[in-house]
Amino acid sequence: MYLSIFLTAFLAATILPAQSEFVVVAAQRMEYDVWIIWWLASIGNTLGSVVNYLLGRFLVKYQDRRWFPFKPASLARGHRWFERFGKWSLLMAWAPFIGDPLTFIAGMLRLSFWQFLTLVFISKSGRYAILIGITQLF
Repeated sequence: MYLSIFLTAFLAATILPAQSEFVVVAAQRMEYDVWIIWWLASIGNTLGSVVNYLLGRFLVKYQDRRWFPFKPASLARGHRWFERFGKWSLLMAWAPFIGDPLTFIAGMLRLSFWQFLTLVFISKSGRYAILIGITQLF
């Protein structure tokens, strides 16, 4: 189950469709250790965002190709967030629809990798902490 948590969280942060919340809640309901669940989900999801960062950093020259993972509208929305809030916009990396493009754009704009990693980890780990906390309440 622990490997499933990590892999699902990792995939959920990439362009591949995955929902890590279901696996996290299921593991919690089966009484797996919540700290290990939180840690694996946070690390997996953060590393998935690193994939987006690397795609942005090294594959942006292919954005006009049909196979390119992000649509122009999605990139434009993420770019507006980045222009408005700068690197701090990465605190929204957990958010659906905008989080993945933000992590891609951070790579595209060549944001310092360590700043990227720190802000994205705060965002992702905070999201899982809230999810696990809510599940614990109910």
